[in-house]
Amino acid sequence: MRVLAVIPARGGSAGVPLKNLAKVGGTPLVARAVASCVAAEFIDEVVVSTDHDGISAVAAAAGARVVNRPAELSGATASSESALLHALDRIGTDPEVVVLVQCTSAFIDPTDLDAAIAKVLDGTCDVVFSGLATHEFVWSARDGGVSGVNHDPAHRPRRQDRDPEYRETGAFYAIRTAGLREHGHRFFGTVGVQPVPSRHAVEVDTPEDLEIVRALAPFVDQPGPLDVDAVITDFDGVHTDDLVYVDQDGREMVAVSRSDGLGISLLKRSGVRLLVLSTERNPVVAARARKLGVPVLQGLASKHTALRDWLSIEGLDPSRVAYVGNDLNDLGCMEMVGWPVAVPDSHPRVRAAARIVLSHQGGAGAVRELCDRVLAARPVDAEPAVAGPRATLRVKGAPVQVGESLVGPGQPVYVIGEIGINHNGDLDIARRLIDVAAESGCQAVKFQKRTPEICVPVEQRGKIRQTPWGEMTYMEYKIRTEFGHDEYTQIAKYCAERGLDWFASPWDIPSVDFLEEMDVVTHKVASASVTDHELLRRLAATGKPIILSTGMSTLQEIDEAVDILGTSKLVIMHATSTYPLPPEEANLRTIITLQDRYGVPVGYSGHERGLQISLAAVTLGAVTVERHITLDRTMWGSDHAASLEPSGLAHLVRDIRVIESALGDGVKRVFPGEEAPKARLRRVTV
Repeated sequence: MRVLAVIPARGGSAGVPLKNLAKVGGTPLVARAVASCVAAEFIDEVVVSTDHDGISAVAAAAGARVVNRPAELSGATASSESALLHALDRIGTDPEVVVLVQCTSAFIDPTDLDAAIAKVLDGTCDVVFSGLATHEFVWSARDGGVSGVNHDPAHRPRRQDRDPEYRETGAFYAIRTAGLREHGHRFFGTVGVQPVPSRHAVEVDTPEDLEIVRALAPFVDQPGPLDVDAVITDFDGVHTDDLVYVDQDGREMVAVSRSDGLGISLLKRSGVRLLVLSTERNPVVAARARKLGVPVLQGLASKHTALRDWLSIEGLDPSRVAYVGNDLNDLGCMEMVGWPVAVPDSHPRVRAAARIVLSHQGGAGAVRELCDRVLAARPVDAEPAVAGPRATLRVKGAPVQVGESLVGPGQPVYVIGEIGINHNGDLDIARRLIDVAAESGCQAVKFQKRTPEICVPVEQRGKIRQTPWGEMTYMEYKIRTEFGHDEYTQIAKYCAERGLDWFASPWDIPSVDFLEEMDVVTHKVASASVTDHELLRRLAATGKPIILSTGMSTLQEIDEAVDILGTSKLVIMHATSTYPLPPEEANLRTIITLQDRYGVPVGYSGHERGLQISLAAVTLGAVTVERHITLDRTMWGSDHAASLEPSGLAHLVRDIRVIESALGDGVKRVFPGEEAPKARLRRVTV
């Protein structure tokens, strides 16, 4: 080892308690010092000498070797040289050069460290310290007055006529180790200086110094790629300029940056998780989040509680998460994550807590700036981390295997009885509906799977609902009606006994993982989830067949979804998400449009009353038909009214089979039943 860096970092501090753990730019001072040393080319190893467990942990995480300093060398009167010599003794070998690096200097350029070390290694100097060039006149107070120290008060030459002097900054000292051993202190032999810029020359000894370096950090720290797995943002002041426009009717509007939208889109494609958190209840928050295709939690009393729960549900490491805020209610969230980020006009305490301060204002490209930095840390040609290999293109019109059935042209129509949430949280009702589907001749039943803590909008959670089980909040109701592992285990067993496939529409990633544990034969994408690219990537990663509903979607949105899901195991369902569906909104010819555009099997998911529209869909080529089913349309619940009762479902399946038989193969020929009338009625003339 030629060069060793030693960073003394005791726990005690007279001016700023636990100063060495104070954060500047979101990073503890001791970690900043370690990072500078690690980045220097000439430094072979970095040691932090400390008597404090918290400092030890931070130093080790930053990449340093920790030497525990004894109490007798950790007091306020202990010299830095004593820490250096103790560390050298503990290492057990003397390098050619030892570099004393002080945490109290927040800004240390690795190139300055290398330049100082080089002067010692090449024999130019025995010691090199960091110094700030100055032309200041220095005065000393004596005997009730002052006198010039570095100048004659009677003769004050101009700045350009004076050679610079150097103020010792205390940031670093490159020292020949043999000389340190011989003399016992850091200055001996030939002493040189490594000039550093004034912005690097602030030493933290007081709370005021700490505030100064925190204010300087956004301007001194060099922006670089940001390697994180998730980005969470506040809304007002981050997506907007924190102003609100109110029209004559009292309606509020905000200004946002169009460039943010593209940045968010690219970030989602890269696999980064996204979330908007806001205490604001205004619907503009949800509207903007929908436009961006980003999940949102709003109307929050405690943002940091919501963030903690979301991180836990998503299984994310907080140290690999960025949170962007601008005001005091963001501080709790910023303390929770590894990358607290602020916009430039944030509250001073928020800027001080930030590891990164963006250069663009909220509503003027701040979100886009952060997106670009996150994207810069990700390989250009990398697929999203959760997506796995991109699905290959299919042979146009080829069927898709779902369970034991082939779904596609020329195959029997795959009829799905959607139980959805019509079981009302009652396993017995679910079994009875499975019986209805089996006895009617369906091939499958479908449910819906949600994690209420993620899917229920914040503004609806506390609303009181009248339910068959009494009065309760909407959140309590959704939890009450959600089936778990035990119920779905019984459902899977019962469907197998009745000869039916079963699966569900997952509304969030934990629900995908749940259904994968249940080993469903396929996954259904609800129309509401077409733009949830994070969810689609997770579904694509399962390798299972995917049935994609397309209600309330544009062709561009469907294009983006298909690009993520691939087409090798994809079935698309034409749907219109109106409940109940009026005939004029059915637009059944879209089935042909989807077949031609994507070359995959296309089915129909219907929400109409009656059977005619579903049967017409089959005549237009729908290869699968899905309808909500219920025991009684008057039952309590949101989907029962637009569902088929048992007799209606039986008639639907019967008539589908009749139509399948009637459609034939399209080859014009004379059928046996025509032979007798032909012989009796046909005239042939020449």
